[in-house]
Amino acid sequence: MRRKTLFILCLQLPLWLSAQTVDWKLVAQQEEDTLQPIYNKSSVSTSWLNGATYFVYEQYGKSYLVDARTGHQEPLLKDQKHFVEQYKRLTGDSTKTHNIPRLYEITLKNNDSKRFYWTHNKVHMVYNRATGVLSLDNTYAEKAEKKRRNQDMGSRSTTRDSLYTMLGDKYNLYVRNNKTGEKRQLTFDGKEGASYCFTTNKDTIREGNAAGSWHNHVYLHLMSDDSKVGNLYLVDVLRGDRPRLKTKHMPLPNEKNVRQYRLYWYNADTGEGKVLPIDKYKDQEVKLNYENYDGNLYFTRRNRGVDTLELCKLNLPTGKVSVVIQEVCKPHLNVNLWSYRIINHGKEIIWWSERTGRGNYYLYDNQGKLKGRITRGDNLVAGRIEYVDTLKRRLIFIGYGDKQAYDPEYAYYYVADFNGKRQQTLTYGDGTHELDFSPDHRFAIDSYSRMNLPTVYNVVDVDNPLKHYEFARRTDNALKEAGWKAPWLVDVPAADGKTRLYGVMYVPTFLDKTKKYPIISFVYPGPQDDQIPRSFTLDDAGNQSLAEMGFIVINVQPRGSSPLRGRDFYCFGYGNLRDYPVADDKHTIEELAKRYPFIDLNRVGICGHSGGGFMALTAMLTYPDFYKVCFSASGNHDNNQYIQWWGETYHGLGKLGSIPTNIQLADRLKGKLMLVTGDVDDNVPPASTLRMADALIKKGKRFELMVLPGKDHGVWSPYYQNLMRYYFMENLMTPTNRDVNIIKHE
Repeated sequence: MRRKTLFILCLQLPLWLSAQTVDWKLVAQQEEDTLQPIYNKSSVSTSWLNGATYFVYEQYGKSYLVDARTGHQEPLLKDQKHFVEQYKRLTGDSTKTHNIPRLYEITLKNNDSKRFYWTHNKVHMVYNRATGVLSLDNTYAEKAEKKRRNQDMGSRSTTRDSLYTMLGDKYNLYVRNNKTGEKRQLTFDGKEGASYCFTTNKDTIREGNAAGSWHNHVYLHLMSDDSKVGNLYLVDVLRGDRPRLKTKHMPLPNEKNVRQYRLYWYNADTGEGKVLPIDKYKDQEVKLNYENYDGNLYFTRRNRGVDTLELCKLNLPTGKVSVVIQEVCKPHLNVNLWSYRIINHGKEIIWWSERTGRGNYYLYDNQGKLKGRITRGDNLVAGRIEYVDTLKRRLIFIGYGDKQAYDPEYAYYYVADFNGKRQQTLTYGDGTHELDFSPDHRFAIDSYSRMNLPTVYNVVDVDNPLKHYEFARRTDNALKEAGWKAPWLVDVPAADGKTRLYGVMYVPTFLDKTKKYPIISFVYPGPQDDQIPRSFTLDDAGNQSLAEMGFIVINVQPRGSSPLRGRDFYCFGYGNLRDYPVADDKHTIEELAKRYPFIDLNRVGICGHSGGGFMALTAMLTYPDFYKVCFSASGNHDNNQYIQWWGETYHGLGKLGSIPTNIQLADRLKGKLMLVTGDVDDNVPPASTLRMADALIKKGKRFELMVLPGKDHGVWSPYYQNLMRYYFMENLMTPTNRDVNIIKHE
């Protein structure tokens, strides 16, 4: 028996040693704070020149001038050292160095690249690129256009013609006729939580406190009425000599009293003022577009079930409201991607809709008549509009899923004609793209990257998208010399065996494929975002440095996590905010272990923050024999106690307390669990974590709890990071048995 015990201890010894001999210097080498300065040595900064088709970029301490039309580039300065010396002499500014002049907002006249004009620290200069002479710009004259424009706009409180001023006291509105000096109270129902004013701590009637705005002689204010919404209470123990109570209105899912909206309208010409009858749906959400389109403003109203939305037109002089477009989408609207644009002086509307199951843009007239579909593609999900060209009748937008890219959530840019007949890709290269447009939107600088590809810079010709060229790229050579290795891009089938899931896997730089390594899944369930990095990122959420301890760390999306892959994908978890993502995570780990034998399925950990903290614990309680260690931070373990819009959008309307919780699964805990919360978290209140802890205590379960004083939802700190590292090191590298039920000792 003693021999057997000794043999077991000997078998465990190498694991114990590995846990205790983590090379913290290697870990530190993989941290963002270490890697980022190294990567920054190859950084590229770009800047379009005002009034020109040229741009400047800087890399390795040198500046280049590029003609976007041809791609021709040449040094911006004839002699950089001489330029800096001249600059210091003209301005007396000694902060510039020979290596980094940092020239921003320089201007060409008539697109002439022989000279550029530069204003810095209120000194106006001109540089002759042929002679290399920097001199004062004696022809410069300060234009008053911006000042005049600001004057013409008037202020928020006063009409453009200065005839009327809106005043506010503690809660209510008063109008002053500036010609006669007469003041008249307009509203009498303002109160705490339902005020017409910005500040509510004074009774003095004053200018600048009215929260609405003038549109000629019509004044509008959209009030958010939280007067009946319940309060969230937090105690700030670190502020001042004694703890202070922090209070915030926070409606909960399926509660009776939630935010209400009132649209106040006042016509100074007629003296009539009233709250407009805009209510159609009980407990609706209202958003007002304050742009004036020929005497009309637009607003949206959305029902509480988040499946019906209307665009409404408000005629300013009369206060009349009419419905223009209604959108119905079951089970819920894609609130993350939906958008609209009023164009052509209010004559047309660009409208995002998911009526085909994937988001696209459509063109309507201002009476709500559909003119046609703009964007195309069976797999395309149209995202944010970047630019609308009403003269050429086209729009530039971000799209997902239409390109044959590795990951369908890589962002690409497209240009599409309003008539839907032509749509072209603007960006090329496998990765996530970002465009910086020239002032006239004829050209753009395209910077794209992915997790294993540093940023590449191209010039895009919007009229001729196939005419693009690379002018610079960043390099990871210095990173590799410092010991960094790129993470692995991975894709696996979901638990349904059909849907592909995408993510990143981090491995230690000293990976020995003949050995076994514990695996940690870093999770986030969405549904509004999957938090998978698609562009080049160093030590994402500390995952690379965590892997360097001797772990395999993965960050792979589950179904239901992202709004960028169409309605079937992001609505997968609708009606069950607890369980939907966890089968995919377990399946992902199992699939990766089949592919990579160095993954040890007997040592599986999971961690996450916020929704990820919630999901991590759900997974551990659902599969208690699979997940051995869980680190759960700031988790919304009871979504009945979380913000109204979240629970009702993604779970649906129901009875109070109807959303399933982790608390209900408390008796299933078997492994090692660390709960973390900040004590002043007003996003996911600490009550969610503490109620979870209470449920575990009642079941006799052993766990650990860390409350971080003074921390809100952003709990990240070196202490937090190392708390997680040590927890996994001590409990996952060398798992040991212990009593789970500390009451029954079972």
